[in-house]
Amino acid sequence: MNLTTLKSRLENYLEAERKILLGQSYKIGSRELTRANLSDVRAAIESISEQIDSMERPAGRIRPVVF
Repeated sequence: MNLTTLKSRLENYLEAERKILLGQSYKIGSRELTRANLSDVRAAIESISEQIDSMERPAGRIRPVVF
């Protein structure tokens, strides 16, 4: 998956988290709808964030400089 797609997915999950926090379930007429599980959404946010971080990190080993 490319970086652009991951960032788009992250935005969608962050929006889903926001909507869940505003109200986990709601009614329209006689129908009741329940949003996704908050812990699942947060786990996906963490996973996607880690993938983005690893893709944006410079390649190769980072060695400490000793003075």
